[in-house]
Amino acid sequence: MKLNKTKMGKSFMIAALAAVMLATGWQSPTKVDAAANAVPTYEVKFLLSNDTVLKQDFTLKNEVKEAFQINEPAARMLVEYFDTTDLSLNDSGWNVRFRKKEDKKKYELTYKKRYAVVNGDINAALTQANLDGFSAADTNYEAEVNWGYGKQTLSFSNDKEESTSKGLNLPNESEALNLLVSKIPGKLDKTNAPGWGTAKLLQAYAHGPILVSRYSGTFEGLETDIEVWPIIGSNGSGTEYVVEISFKTDDYQTAASKRTNLMNLLNNKGWLVPADSLKTNLVLERY
Repeated sequence: MKLNKTKMGKSFMIAALAAVMLATGWQSPTKVDAAANAVPTYEVKFLLSNDTVLKQDFTLKNEVKEAFQINEPAARMLVEYFDTTDLSLNDSGWNVRFRKKEDKKKYELTYKKRYAVVNGDINAALTQANLDGFSAADTNYEAEVNWGYGKQTLSFSNDKEESTSKGLNLPNESEALNLLVSKIPGKLDKTNAPGWGTAKLLQAYAHGPILVSRYSGTFEGLETDIEVWPIIGSNGSGTEYVVEISFKTDDYQTAASKRTNLMNLLNNKGWLVPADSLKTNLVLERY
């Protein structure tokens, strides 16, 4: 009888549990799939020889304008980067940029995290970024592969805005820094340790500003920009002009084929510099 009572008790408990599950809609835990890798866009970028593409007044030569159907005067913008004296943000893969376009009524604040693409393996870089939380599920960041002459870099950009007036105006360094700190994204702030990003930004200063000229044209149906960056010389005096041409596309195959075509055109014209751009690094190091 004791055994029968035990069996009856277990049966009653199982039946009761089943009734509770049915009434509450409880289900066993399901497997949660990891977020997919981000899907990047592509920016192809080459350096141009300033000796061959710029006039004596450092504007674009007519031959270059004609090659890329550039019909309007250059748009102008002020650009500066914020980092510490020892470039600790840059060393941790972050660039923090403050920009003002002359014809826009807003400041543009950009926080960009970079990942190296090794041997063209974009998927490996995307997977590494996913481990850090930069996945397809995070809509606060735009993923982009910067494809230069010899290397590719994956970046995730978080863009913020602040209203202002038209014109080439920037707030003073302290005001710009306060804006950047107030809008800092969580991933930057938590890099290395909680609050690390804010602490480093509070120690940062403005590298720049640079007065950039941007010419807008087309290449094989794609919007194409040529930017002229006057950067202080390596010895602290004089000016080095960095000239870049770039186009953007959502499709890898388009980026690859148009990149080859653009490289061939630039090479045939004698305009191509066979090197990757280090523009951002130059600004950080020289200002």
